Amino acid sequence: MDEASGTIARPRELVIVSVAGLLLALLMTWPLATGLPHLGRTLGTDADGQYSTWNVAWVARAIVADPADLFDANIFFPHKTTLAYSEANLVEGIIGILPWWLSRNPWLTLNLVMLAGFTSAYAGAWLLLRHVSGDRGAAAAAAILYAFCPYVMSHLSHIQLLFTGGIPVALLLVLRLAEEAAASPAAASTPVASAPVASAFRRKLLLRGVALGAAIAVQGLACAYYGIFAGLMTGYAALVLAATRRLWTSRAYWMALGIGAATAILVIAPFFAQYLRVSEETSFVRSLDDAARYSARIWDYLGSASRAHAWLLGIARSAGSLRDVLFPGMLAIVLGVAGLVLALRRGRTSQRTRDGAVVAASLGLIALWASFGPSAGLYRVLYYLPAFSFLRAPSRFGLIVVLALAVLASIALARLFAALPARRRTLAAAIACALAVADITVIPIRWYRAPEIPAPYRVLAASPRGVVAEFPFYGERSAFPLHAQYMLFSTSHWMPLVNGYSDVIPLDFRQAAAVLDGFPSRDTFPVLARRRVRYIGIHWDMFVGRQEEIRQRLQPFLPYLRVLAADDRMTLYEIVRFPG
Repeated sequence: MDEASGTIARPRELVIVSVAGLLLALLMTWPLATGLPHLGRTLGTDADGQYSTWNVAWVARAIVADPADLFDANIFFPHKTTLAYSEANLVEGIIGILPWWLSRNPWLTLNLVMLAGFTSAYAGAWLLLRHVSGDRGAAAAAAILYAFCPYVMSHLSHIQLLFTGGIPVALLLVLRLAEEAAASPAAASTPVASAPVASAFRRKLLLRGVALGAAIAVQGLACAYYGIFAGLMTGYAALVLAATRRLWTSRAYWMALGIGAATAILVIAPFFAQYLRVSEETSFVRSLDDAARYSARIWDYLGSASRAHAWLLGIARSAGSLRDVLFPGMLAIVLGVAGLVLALRRGRTSQRTRDGAVVAASLGLIALWASFGPSAGLYRVLYYLPAFSFLRAPSRFGLIVVLALAVLASIALARLFAALPARRRTLAAAIACALAVADITVIPIRWYRAPEIPAPYRVLAASPRGVVAEFPFYGERSAFPLHAQYMLFSTSHWMPLVNGYSDVIPLDFRQAAAVLDGFPSRDTFPVLARRRVRYIGIHWDMFVGRQEEIRQRLQPFLPYLRVLAADDRMTLYEIVRFPG
């Protein structure tokens, strides 16, 4: 293997890899590229897709127009800090700033952010795998298995779960930190005459620590789950590497890790404080019972939406309903096992590759164990770590299993390519990439055309600012996700909404929803008055089979309402005064 290839990628090389990642993203999400401005996962009851579209647009807009009120999103009025009721998706929103402000199109914004997520995941994985395997072609093929794995492709409606690139980057940085600390032990303990050399060495390691902390922080701000995973993985890897590299007494190594932890905490703390505030105000916490409901089961690891795994999906479904899609792929499993065997053979494997294999394999086993949740035991211990009480889906540890297999697969491919004549290695790498795509592809993906935003919202956008209530106001807990469509429509006006949908549902919203579900009635207008509602949107097309009934019930209240705009789908009213 070419040890030189394990050094930091040159900018030109990183650009090439990023372009390759973007092209792969366009391929693996096909035919999304044919309709970026109007295709998405926002049809009907896909509330998570609607939420992601609204969320990214909100952050992209607010972080420029009103950064001080970024977390006071326009849902669940009059509540504050409502962006922290679920994933804030801050990194995704920052990436979406340019497309949002140039287009004001939430679907185009989300789709470009999605492509950026896949691109960064591929590039981040490639950097790690190249470092461990020492082979660019092997890294190119194995990175596909991670960035576009069946688990990720099954969560296209959850934008935060597509941003996986920070995890391999964090692992890469801790591997490099340990390697450099071990490579220059003398530099840290040279006599006074060489003090400048020792000082430069320590500064270099401390900068590595800052970079490590920044990587964890960025990953955490893109997806809280993955940020916690990255932090745990880094801590575990640091201990393993301290043993394999004999770094227990290296002050520079531990100082660099401490700097990394401090950097991550300092960057994330102001944002995490918003979640603590919400937790205190709403008593929101994930219990072990919640985690049990979202834990993986054995047959979930047979689930895959890949065309090549359709037969396996049938077997998985025959065993029971799937909670998640966790099958890593045939190629990942076969090459991963082979890579582990090859990496552990002493004499033919570099220290760098062996360290990467040991860390990845052990992390993969730990993640597999944790993914089965409280019933398997390990998650009950992890639950009491900081921030774990905010999580509810242990099955998402399955992503780390895929990363571990991808690392080991890159080692197997690198050994295979090394046995070939130099002139055939490029062709072999291309074939490996094609096989990786064929193994896990789900194309063509069924995307849905974006719903047309009703024309009355253009009038609302030009009206004085006021609180909006949208009807039908779904009052049953099982129907709360239907409020997400109103959030999506609000990207055309950004008025504060009484409606809302998120992980946290305020108690007073639940109580009000039970009443507002009966709109129009004498009981509903006092609820609207207490929330200072100025505008009412009545979506006739959503009152399926009840349009005439609702129009008749509305008649006694028309003297209190003024029509601002209407089309065949909805009527927008302004409340001129409240009954009584």
